Amino acid sequence: MLDRWSLKHLKPGLKGVAKQLSRTGLRANHVTVTGFMIGMLCVPLLAYEQYSWALVALLLNRLADGLDGELARLQEPTDVGAFLDIVLDFIFYSAIVFGFALANPEQNSLAASALIFSFMGTGSSFLAFAIFAERRQLSSMTYPNKGFYYLNGITEGTETIAIFVLMCLLPQYFMQLAWMFAGLCALTTAIRVRSAVYSLKQSEQCKTKPTESS
Repeated sequence: MLDRWSLKHLKPGLKGVAKQLSRTGLRANHVTVTGFMIGMLCVPLLAYEQYSWALVALLLNRLADGLDGELARLQEPTDVGAFLDIVLDFIFYSAIVFGFALANPEQNSLAASALIFSFMGTGSSFLAFAIFAERRQLSSMTYPNKGFYYLNGITEGTETIAIFVLMCLLPQYFMQLAWMFAGLCALTTAIRVRSAVYSLKQSEQCKTKPTESS
């Protein structure tokens, strides 16, 4: 829901840094993979309750995620880059939740399981629609520069990172935050499924109209 707003404000600064990095010969995929490896450090850091250091790793991962997209647009966007970007992001999101479960299994495990379960709904509805949008050559007016169709929702990347930051700052409230966000993710899934079904039906109707009139 907030991605469009956050990208608008962050894009100029990221673009400037990306231009400098591009001159060094650094490739977008290198930034993607390096950012992912840094982000995965959150799992042991959270497990050992090093929440401040986990927050640093989380923010560095998100910085890399913003820079790789700008680098790709300056160089040449590729399907491999788009694939790595989205897959590694979803792994990273679940890894953060897993880290909190390891930190306090007795208190956090059930809420962490519910949150990862809700991520399956948001992720599958998001990615499945992208496949059919590509097949039907649908384009997103909201995020036209993305590597594939981005289906809007209440819980997008900005909201997810915001809740992770809150969890790192207030780890004692992880359970409450996780349950709340799991509910919002479930609502997002329902909205996306409804929107996707409507869009695909509209696309099918537009596709069959010329045949019916001929």
